[in-house]
Amino acid sequence: MKKIVTFGEIMLRLSPPGFKRFSQTYQFDVVYGGGESNVAVSLANFGLNSTFVSRIPANPIGDCAVMELRKRNVNTSQILRGGERLGIYFLETGAVSRASNVVYDRAHSGMASIQKGMINWKEVFKDVDWFHWTGITPAISQGAADACLEAIKTANEMNVTVSTDLNYRKKLWKYGKEPDEVMPALVDGCDIILGNEEDAAMHFGLHPDGVDVTSGEEVDGKAYLSVLKKLKEKFPRAKKVITTLRGSISASHNSWSGVLYDGETLFEAPKYEITHIVDRVGGGDSFMAGLIYGLLNYSNDDQKALNFAVAASCLKHTIKGDSNLVSVAEVEKLMNGDASGRVSR
Repeated sequence: MKKIVTFGEIMLRLSPPGFKRFSQTYQFDVVYGGGESNVAVSLANFGLNSTFVSRIPANPIGDCAVMELRKRNVNTSQILRGGERLGIYFLETGAVSRASNVVYDRAHSGMASIQKGMINWKEVFKDVDWFHWTGITPAISQGAADACLEAIKTANEMNVTVSTDLNYRKKLWKYGKEPDEVMPALVDGCDIILGNEEDAAMHFGLHPDGVDVTSGEEVDGKAYLSVLKKLKEKFPRAKKVITTLRGSISASHNSWSGVLYDGETLFEAPKYEITHIVDRVGGGDSFMAGLIYGLLNYSNDDQKALNFAVAASCLKHTIKGDSNLVSVAEVEKLMNGDASGRVSR
């Protein structure tokens, strides 16, 4: 069985019930999630050997986060216990023309205070096939960025495939460094790069020609070929560069697809209309997990791998919480054209 390691921060997510605003609620729904932990959960749910690496405080709230991962069959043996607290984020879920809103409370968390040298990456990557990180981790702190770079370099030395989801988060880059000062050195070591139009623009100043994602219009995958080519030229190690295609008609209605460029061919996935979004947080993470699964299991079929990723993330939009709790069979059912939602008896 293929072994995958992800590295990042898992947080306590607090959300007002339903579609209430922060000012309306007297209680919060609780889940645990984060970009890289969401990928680990999805991959474990697909039946792969998935390990999550992080630094989580040794207190009861940290214990709950670890228990949640174990419940989903994620290997937690490489988690470092330490730090003052678990990071928190508050999510106000939007609807129709009102966007969702996130407030972070993650300063001084276990991951924010991690330092280079705390994790034995050679031990972590023993017999591992794939390592995944996102642009969220180096945005947390200088220490997290240094630890991430250390992990990537060790993975490269040990011939472990490295993937990244660029995941630009403007509310996180607060420790004195700009993304373009940090990200290039990390992405240089990546074999697979996923990023949307904002990620490429904010991290590297790369823009697709003639695309306005705020217009509500349908997104044409071919319009992204220019930026995918630029990404591949900037980071020649990368074998494949991928972008998700989200058309935001409203907070409740999105179109969803993706494209993959391997240096010669642009692969385009089918487009789905998601008309009643339950929870879009974790949509990109579910795409990345689906892509990793597809590239590992359909090794000679990039089109099928891309189609699996888009179908998996389409289903995530129907599930409350950060993680994509669907099976391979459910994804393949949607891939094969059955979107009826009929009761399975």
